Amino acid sequence: MPGVVLPLDLGADLVTLTRALCDAASPSGQEGPLADAIERALADVPHLEVLRDGDTVVARTRLGRAVRVVVAGHIDTVPVAANLPTRLVGEGAQADLWGRGTVDMKGGVAVQLALAARLADPSRDITWVFYDHEEVDASLNGLGRVVRHHPEWLEADFAVLCEPTSAGIEGGCNGTLRVEVRVPGVAAHSARSWTGRNAIHATGEVLRRLEAYQPATVEVDGLEYREGLNAVGIRGGIATNVVPDECVVTVNYRFAPSRSLADAEAHVRELFAGYDVRVTDGAEGARPGLNDPTAADFVAAVLAETGGQPAPKLGWTDVARFSALGVPAVNFGPGDPVLAHKDDERCPVWQLQVCHDALGAWLG
Repeated sequence: MPGVVLPLDLGADLVTLTRALCDAASPSGQEGPLADAIERALADVPHLEVLRDGDTVVARTRLGRAVRVVVAGHIDTVPVAANLPTRLVGEGAQADLWGRGTVDMKGGVAVQLALAARLADPSRDITWVFYDHEEVDASLNGLGRVVRHHPEWLEADFAVLCEPTSAGIEGGCNGTLRVEVRVPGVAAHSARSWTGRNAIHATGEVLRRLEAYQPATVEVDGLEYREGLNAVGIRGGIATNVVPDECVVTVNYRFAPSRSLADAEAHVRELFAGYDVRVTDGAEGARPGLNDPTAADFVAAVLAETGGQPAPKLGWTDVARFSALGVPAVNFGPGDPVLAHKDDERCPVWQLQVCHDALGAWLG
């Protein structure tokens, strides 16, 4: 069930605001009460126009600036695993905030909300997006729905997605392709197995090709993206006394954003030549686009606050949706992505503050 959502105080400190968001549990499909609370809180901010599509809330300034930036984050989480309510462990900036959503990604949403309320006269026009259904099937994704229903809401020169990056900048993202490799056999009674052909046994060749495969590391716009090709599932057999007549291996290819989805599919089909290969899911990656003037300005401003260097995003994120719209986009938010979805999910308090200050300094 959704958590009880109290009125959100957008002027509260970041820890308090993050805890309020996290303790209002909103696993995918149950975002409505939290979306309502976010909409009510933003409606009280005089410099924002507030829009809504389903459980996605959009708030934007309309100041006539020369540049518009989208700052986006999703408000759903994976299911709670006895890790709410939140708890604060440690003292001051070195404390960690524990609980579902602290990393993925209500810490980033708290940064967004705090800045949306505070930045009444930013140097750039800003569109703040708080969207639903990110953690489930892509067809349900709230950002994708806005792209279909209201693409004009997302028109911008640059976008920041507040996915967890440990307060670093991660440019672009890898693409993803899932296929099923089908291996045929001939059914028979297992007591007379020689009258059939065992599809599970024959699958060994598919697995050997995967085992021998050497994934590439591809440089794209100055960032190195590591690819990966892995069996992630296998199924076959209908009964314990029947030689299986089919075995299916599910394969996931994570490919550099320099490849198109069609290129990725062709590559996988070539590897599994001779087999029936069926595509079940796929999404283009996103080039980092860090040479874009607005992106370069963002990188320079943020790194002045945080240090370090931009890195590639090796997973797939919704920056790809912005890239498809022709909007350069980066990932930048608090929390270690390795801890996303884990039962011990936790976010350092200092990262909340650093992301707030760096993004605020650039937008202000």
